[in-house]
Amino acid sequence: MTKTVLVVDDDPTQRRLIQAVLERDGFAVSHAEGGDAAMSHLASGAPTDVILLDLVMPGLSGQDTLKEMRARGFTQPVIVLTASGGVDTVVKAMQAGATDFFIKPASPERITVSIRNALSMGDLKGEVERLTKRASHRTTFADLIGTSPAMTQVKRMGERAAKSSIPILITGESGVGKELIARAVHGASERAGKPFVAVNCGAIPENLVESILFGHEKGSFTGATDKHLGKFKEADGGTLFLDEVGELPLDMQVKLLRALQEGEIDPIGSKRSQKVDVRIVSATNRDVAQAVAQGRFREDLYYRLNVFPIEAPALRDRREDIPALTEAFIRRFNIEEGKRVVGAAPETLDFLTRFDWPGNVRQLENAVYRAIILADAPYLQPYDFPAISGIVAPPLGADPEAAPSPDLPAMLQAAHAALAGTASQSPVRILDDRGHLRTLEEIERDLIQHAIEVYSGHMSEVARRLGIGRSTLYRKVREQGIEVDMKEAS
Repeated sequence: MTKTVLVVDDDPTQRRLIQAVLERDGFAVSHAEGGDAAMSHLASGAPTDVILLDLVMPGLSGQDTLKEMRARGFTQPVIVLTASGGVDTVVKAMQAGATDFFIKPASPERITVSIRNALSMGDLKGEVERLTKRASHRTTFADLIGTSPAMTQVKRMGERAAKSSIPILITGESGVGKELIARAVHGASERAGKPFVAVNCGAIPENLVESILFGHEKGSFTGATDKHLGKFKEADGGTLFLDEVGELPLDMQVKLLRALQEGEIDPIGSKRSQKVDVRIVSATNRDVAQAVAQGRFREDLYYRLNVFPIEAPALRDRREDIPALTEAFIRRFNIEEGKRVVGAAPETLDFLTRFDWPGNVRQLENAVYRAIILADAPYLQPYDFPAISGIVAPPLGADPEAAPSPDLPAMLQAAHAALAGTASQSPVRILDDRGHLRTLEEIERDLIQHAIEVYSGHMSEVARRLGIGRSTLYRKVREQGIEVDMKEAS
């Protein structure tokens, strides 16, 4: 998704100059002519990822604006702009919560590098917070990504269930994030901070299921050289997540049912039972009711586990969440792989949202991971997802921004034919009325204007046909004052 920069400066010329620099590099820009306007903008909830803040302004100064932002809980990174590099001024700004500063006028490279560093720092802080919450078993439903109706329903049901110790059965296709929902249930309950133990019942060899779940005593069977507590005992006081519970053998289902009913387990080789206090959350991608009808799953255990069912939606049923999920994966893999990808281009998000994702969120995660490794441009392009988009990356050394966009509309195909038919009519004149050569600037302007008309304002296609980068095309359009009704976002 396109990152939005809020430029807070009382000088309109300065704001326009910075806007030109940022839009050339793919950022969206919002304006505020002073501190009060900036606070109103933030309070409105308008998208804001980074703030460029002038320190010297009439009314609410930059320093006071920064303090007010932090006092009101706005955590966006702030880069301060100053006309003089006084040490005291900069130190005060950094102490108030600024992440960087530069002296006006700054070079375009300095501005964009500062913004990308600020975004990277923000992503790093967010990732550290996420990992800390996961390690301390305090992930909540607020950490689950998605605002679609289907996901909102999951969060609402899960938050209600978390307030009690009622057994929960999470159903849904493979890869939809059932374990994340289970972790959120645990983190939103009174057991938050206590152990959360996950067991994939389908991945345990049948002869080891009892030992892994309930534990064993030393010497209780061949190879038992040490005492093993078992997953139930490890989760004592917390939550035990039984993933793919439908894969449990029938004899283990009997012992699991007793553990749930009596609140005690019988480790292999132990002479007496052991009490455990465990909240059970189970999950499956199978139709357990059908397994019960076929005699492959105990009916009494099914009703014991399925007290509070939660259906995790497939990704194709919550397509509006795909952009937010993509952005979250980009942030994470940027940190893990040391990359500097800003986001995904609009046309990329469009085809990602239209794809059906049979492997659900896990498939999207892996696709973004691969794209991050392949990416050379600041924004992920369709050709970074060749297995999905079917588009091949441009040759090495070519301008990646000039790559073709997927699924060109039919009007473009018609434009190609029209161009071929009018080539002999010389739509771009090389000679003037007196037969002399026109200037290169004039010819270039007419050529760009003609290309924009032929390709109906589709700027990626115009850039590709002219053999230049899209950012170069936009610069020439601005410099030569060409009016264009663009059909796609920059």
